[in-house]
Amino acid sequence: MAVKWTGGHSSPVLCLNASKEGLVVSGAEGGDLTAWGDDGTPLGHTRFPGADDVTSVLFSPSCPSKLYASHGETISILDVRSLKGCLDLFHVNEEEINCLSLNETENLLASADDSGAIKILDLENKKLSRSLKRHSNICSSVAFRPQRPLSLVSCGLDMQVMLWNLQKARPLWITNLQEDRTEEVEGPQSPGQLFNPALAHSVSVASCGNVFSCGAEDGKVRIFRVMGVKCEQELGFKGHTLGVSQVCFLPESYLLLTGGNDGKIRLWDVSSEVDRKQKSPTKHAHRKKTKRATYTKQGKNASASVTEEEDSGKISPKLNIEHGEKVNWLLGTKIKGHQNILVADQTSCISVYPLNEF
Repeated sequence: MAVKWTGGHSSPVLCLNASKEGLVVSGAEGGDLTAWGDDGTPLGHTRFPGADDVTSVLFSPSCPSKLYASHGETISILDVRSLKGCLDLFHVNEEEINCLSLNETENLLASADDSGAIKILDLENKKLSRSLKRHSNICSSVAFRPQRPLSLVSCGLDMQVMLWNLQKARPLWITNLQEDRTEEVEGPQSPGQLFNPALAHSVSVASCGNVFSCGAEDGKVRIFRVMGVKCEQELGFKGHTLGVSQVCFLPESYLLLTGGNDGKIRLWDVSSEVDRKQKSPTKHAHRKKTKRATYTKQGKNASASVTEEEDSGKISPKLNIEHGEKVNWLLGTKIKGHQNILVADQTSCISVYPLNEF
């Protein structure tokens, strides 16, 4: 059953992030930003001038009180202990920012926007370092690769996924997700028209830095492996009946959270597929029976049922949550020492689901 955090917003929550110390921050429509304690109590609030939606929030890993937030075309740096004033303000994007990503050395901040551009901000010198322009439509998501501070991946509504190295101004590798689509619409539509085009909404990189996931409008979840200056698709599966709005690897694992426009949240273990593609004889060579928990939404109440199922070689979710609302943001984080899923959706509250068995 989900615990609801309420009282922090009056409009739909769009983004979430958590500090190493367990503090959670959420951004919402209308310029609202709220900090939460680990018990779901709002601790602080601010509203950015102009009332632009807060689309992405990020804590600094090395300085847990430092927070990056994008609202409209602007990036603000704040001290979460006193949200009323900004430590710094940057305006390097020409259109609304959709996603922020900070590299591991914390000297570079990437911001992806509606023009398709990715701006790289040099935080040490407080200036624009690079402008990456290759997406022909909205760049919806960008993520630096762990352990590789000059490398990042991006995706957009042009259905393209790209691998970048900041030593070059052009992508090292590009794939068009539409190319692996074969489902065509029959009937009066024009020949070759495709149903649910693979508009790419979200990317997430696993802690190893070499494996990343992409969620798209066609309901598919794709897993890629970086191999030098190119990538290979390791796995692709239908994860949701509608578009996959969010993908999120849990830290130090190949456990992948996905959220969809179908109101479902799912947890997948892709480690066996990754290991199999590596031809590794180590763990996950033989799959045992696994428990799969299902949360079923019934009005205001939710109940959990557990079933056992033999894995027949086809990937199936380890956890299926009938959330019931379109997912705007997913976050896997520890609260009071226990792993939880935090969900932002079309409502003004945050839903918290425990992940005790994982």
